[in-house]
Amino acid sequence: MIAIKAMEMRNKFKLYCDKVVSGETVIVTRKGNHNVVVLSESAYNNLLKAARNSAYLDMIDKSMAELEQGGFVPKSLQPGPIPTLRLEW
Repeated sequence: MIAIKAMEMRNKFKLYCDKVVSGETVIVTRKGNHNVVVLSESAYNNLLKAARNSAYLDMIDKSMAELEQGGFVPKSLQPGPIPTLRLEW
């Protein structure tokens, strides 16, 4: 991880972009501690994917908790009685 001032980033933009693409993370410090982080597109996409996966797993955990508490309504597309659902862990 590299920390630089905004002026240095402006003056050596290509150099720092190349570093970022090769895997380095660059923190650009600014007045008032309004810093920014520069990272590669692949690193950014990995962060988004991790966030989506986390949200999906949270949704699955919530659904499993509702299922265990009986908070569901069994439905069937087949005519006739609805089979009983048993949880066996």
